[in-house]
Amino acid sequence: MAWLDRDGVRLHYEVHDGPADATPLLLSHGFSASAAMWSANVEALAKTRRVIAWDLRGHARSDAPDDPAQYSHELAIGDMAAVLDAAGVERAVLCGMSLGGYLSLAFRLRFPARVRALILVDTGPGYRRDSERDAWNAHCERTAAELDARGAAALRDSPEVAEHPDIGGVARAARGIMAQRDASVIESLEAIDVPTLVIVGSEDEPFLRAADYMAARIPGAQKFVVEGAGHAANVDRPEIFNRVVRLWLGTSI
Repeated sequence: MAWLDRDGVRLHYEVHDGPADATPLLLSHGFSASAAMWSANVEALAKTRRVIAWDLRGHARSDAPDDPAQYSHELAIGDMAAVLDAAGVERAVLCGMSLGGYLSLAFRLRFPARVRALILVDTGPGYRRDSERDAWNAHCERTAAELDARGAAALRDSPEVAEHPDIGGVARAARGIMAQRDASVIESLEAIDVPTLVIVGSEDEPFLRAADYMAARIPGAQKFVVEGAGHAANVDRPEIFNRVVRLWLGTSI
């Protein structure tokens, strides 16, 4: 375990050593989860390369600043760059689940030279239409309001959900990081020029269409459906996830 200071916000990250001759892998978790959601994956993945996992600001072991202005896409993307810098990594394969996948796409848009490949797990690329984005943001606000009112009891019962010392930080992350501001990410898909693997659980119905969309729009993207998995394919079927990711990395990267 390690921590870094990002302009007064302490971020937790962990490095799992692996062969140094392969491109390192950065794992970014989903909303309300933590680096712990990759616990059934890191040992297998680290057999072929270094693996770095981290906690988003507001989540788990990272700081949860009180100021809502400390939560944004730009800050989260900067956090990812800072974690890579702290681990001594210039270029990485980005693997993100749900919100972590969206942030991985946003990171590629902001820092394309630092991305060797993308693995998008149960991820959505955002919305082109303002009306759809407004509906999503209303969902984010309802989620945040429920967390403010009910605390951790408002989080859905799911194996990837983490323990959070300050549940208010998760609510602020819903408003500032999970909410979306524009269509820049979804409009960037056709310009992605690195190998991309789209993974989705067969039972993750809200994200099946998103997976199809990304696989069709990202040049050369491959898609894999994990049978029997829900909205955290790496948690629900880790043995399948690990095998597919290692095989893909071995043949594509």
